[in-house]
Amino acid sequence: METGTGIDLLVHNIGTLVTMAGKAAARKGAEMSELSMVSNGAVAISEGKIVAVGPEDKVRAQLGNAAIAEQFDAGGRLVTPGLVDPHTHLVHGGSREHELALKLKGSTYLEILAQGGGILCTVRATRQATEEELYAKARRSLDIMLLHGVTTVEAKSGYGLTLQDELKQLRVTRSLNESHPVDMVSTFMGAHMVPEEYKGRSDEFVELLIRLMLPEVKRLNLAEFCDVFCEHGVFTVEQSERILVAAKALGFGLKIHADEIEPMGGAELAGRIGCVSAEHLLAASDEGLEAMERAGVIAVCLPATSFNLRLTRHARARKMIEFGLPVALSTDYNPGSSPTESIQLVMTLACLNLGMTPEEVMTAVTINAAYAIGRGDSIGSLEVGKLGDLVIFEANNLAYLPYHFGINHVNAVIKRGKVVVSEGSRLSQ
Repeated sequence: METGTGIDLLVHNIGTLVTMAGKAAARKGAEMSELSMVSNGAVAISEGKIVAVGPEDKVRAQLGNAAIAEQFDAGGRLVTPGLVDPHTHLVHGGSREHELALKLKGSTYLEILAQGGGILCTVRATRQATEEELYAKARRSLDIMLLHGVTTVEAKSGYGLTLQDELKQLRVTRSLNESHPVDMVSTFMGAHMVPEEYKGRSDEFVELLIRLMLPEVKRLNLAEFCDVFCEHGVFTVEQSERILVAAKALGFGLKIHADEIEPMGGAELAGRIGCVSAEHLLAASDEGLEAMERAGVIAVCLPATSFNLRLTRHARARKMIEFGLPVALSTDYNPGSSPTESIQLVMTLACLNLGMTPEEVMTAVTINAAYAIGRGDSIGSLEVGKLGDLVIFEANNLAYLPYHFGINHVNAVIKRGKVVVSEGSRLSQ
């Protein structure tokens, strides 16, 4: 940087600084354990972007006589890039705690869905809610995510299933992006479920999605990605491919809920048509994982969902890493199968149930999660030119985060060079 350039914020006295610097791509295989850690570090931020990062003595020497407007003492704590949650259903009406008793009696996810519960229950609540009510509810959850260290969130629609109600959800996501410190990435998921009024006529609903909904969402520029729930009783592989191919032609990035409950060939489809990411993947075949690896598809694992559904099978993260797949992690925050905003809980479950190491987990919630939502060039690592998104944890080493579970370890969060959480509390902005 040029001598004399002003610095808006200098974060200093960092005990261990996890930069994730290095490869300008999603990490895979052994790369997922390479975190580029610095002892006694510092990060300098100007106009929302990082201008210097590394050992504190070298950063201060690089800054020279530059004026520093604000300094933040990290107190010798652990500092990482802002965490990224790349798969959520943030905007929705209602809640589904009444389904807990059904789960405890042995009802499966698909059985509850077939009885008109599950996603269809949330669709009814979302249709009834006003845009203002949806905004207020989603903002509360977004505040919790921020307090837990998340600085960027992907949010899917899919609880409206009419053009009007899908647009309502997507407008809420846009409003949150404009008004909340957390950056939002919007995904259109009109193909989340076949609505009750189209029961037995799923092909007609697919045609409605392709002919009317996708073009209008694109015209209004309300979503960057398109996602489909490819699952038995929802959308077939053939229907999912039709929707995603149409979305690709319109310029959407592609995502797919693949092989969550039963092996459907969703992972193979993700590889065949070039999805950015495939998500869930509990039942994905070796052939599907290999197809994803060849196409560079990122695997987004959601261990809180399999935990909450009381499944004995989990996503095969170790096999994915062995296959050379980049693995990301997410909460899958939603009102039914994963009603949690805590990415830190997900980090623990990824270690205990998916067999991932703390180093792999950190990669999965930072740089790989960033690439899973098309943001790897601007977030996910602490490097010059990237956004000044940092988390200061009440910990002095990485393993402590997933090891000591059930609490929030965040001391402070810095978003685009501004301190938005301090001493574990949200600051008014």
